[in-house]
Amino acid sequence: MTLTAADVPLKRPTVLVADDEVALTDSIAVWLSDSYRVRTAYDGHEALREFSPSVDIVLLDRHMPGLSGEHVMARLNEMSTNPQAALLTATSTDDFRSEVDELGFDAYLTKPISKTELLGVVSDLAAAASESAHH
Repeated sequence: MTLTAADVPLKRPTVLVADDEVALTDSIAVWLSDSYRVRTAYDGHEALREFSPSVDIVLLDRHMPGLSGEHVMARLNEMSTNPQAALLTATSTDDFRSEVDELGFDAYLTKPISKTELLGVVSDLAAAASESAHH
């Protein structure tokens, strides 16, 4: 079956949220659940297990036990996948922006994250994912 442009709005993008702060991860999942299919992971290894080609967007915490968000992104790059990605961080990105830019993060969210900010960033990432799927 071939999807046409008219079919695209029917497909809800899939977002993988990975953060070891369980309450934050679960809150983000609830905030996104009206418009997106959501998968959650509470550490970097679980994020890799939960990832599949159907995931359009990944939200990765910078500091997670086992594998950091940067390490998870590096692994995704090795798998030749190209999801839209945002790094969640508790600190300013100024000190490490060049390192993570090289890994291909498309956006950054600094904690505490507001629902409005999150929905705006994920909406932008979903639009970019949709565009890249059509090219």
